[in-house]
Amino acid sequence: MGDIILATPVLFALIGVALLFDFLNGLHDAANSIATIVSTRVLRPRYAVFWAAFFNFIAFLFFGLHVAQTLGTGIIDPGIVDPAVIFAALVGAIVWNVVTWLLGIPSSSSHALIGGLVGAGVAKAGGGAVVAAGLLKTSFAIVLSPMTGFVLALALVLIVSWIFVRQTPYAVDSTFRVLQFVSASLYSLGHGGNDAQKTMGIIAVLLYSQGQLGSEFHVPLWVVLTCQAAMALGTLCGGWRIVHTMGSKITRLTPMQGFCAETGGAITLFMATGLGIPVSTTHTITGAIIGVGAARRMTAVRWGVARHIVVAWVLTLPAAAVIAAGSYIIVDKLS
Repeated sequence: MGDIILATPVLFALIGVALLFDFLNGLHDAANSIATIVSTRVLRPRYAVFWAAFFNFIAFLFFGLHVAQTLGTGIIDPGIVDPAVIFAALVGAIVWNVVTWLLGIPSSSSHALIGGLVGAGVAKAGGGAVVAAGLLKTSFAIVLSPMTGFVLALALVLIVSWIFVRQTPYAVDSTFRVLQFVSASLYSLGHGGNDAQKTMGIIAVLLYSQGQLGSEFHVPLWVVLTCQAAMALGTLCGGWRIVHTMGSKITRLTPMQGFCAETGGAITLFMATGLGIPVSTTHTITGAIIGVGAARRMTAVRWGVARHIVVAWVLTLPAAAVIAAGSYIIVDKLS
């Protein structure tokens, strides 16, 4: 904790806002972790959120901090970061998260935060503030992560169906009711590993910009623990509007399909986190759910709902950027 002994009240307040975003991220994205296991009635909602929150919290034990490094230094130039930039970025992300949560739309908290960073950075220093390589990698993941989840989940359904072709429906259902505990745990682990690191990166670059981390950028352990705890607490509070969309509006799921969706999504998140790519857990699990629905038959997917979700994805980054840019301009004029 020695890193923040000299911190100002403003710095503490901004860390609090960042943790609020992390909490809302857990609240908003709780559906990603629990929608499938709840909709298949393998686990009741009240128990599912505790299950997901636990694995959200312990994720730091299994992953490095590559995603935090990307968020901290790979989206906008850390040299232009100051408290006003971080505040505006968080306002952009939080406002968009709250709007989409109220509407029950599973948009991406990750891309809202990235959009907020870009908007605030450009408002302060122009287009040169953006780290093009990092933003390009992240933007590419917007398309790649749901596609990967879709393909993996679809392939898993086909493989599992072939393996269990001689089993009775009851035996298959019973088996995957147990296995879904494993797949839900893995997905929650991947969610905690990728998403909590985004707030870690924000707090760490804020501390670095204020000279609290010395000459080298790093993520202090207390930042890791508080971010994981804030996300887990948000997950505990649930996100029931979005659970309904993810768990039943896109397609109806059986325990076997839920297992395949969660496992396909978890594999995607594990790979992205290992590569330091801040992907959207929402995009990933949605792609996986559509994949298992399409494996049954194309008409099993409610493509109208999926289309509205995709529109929200497209709007998230620019919408959060505009809100953040406006917030920065207001803060700059008032300061």
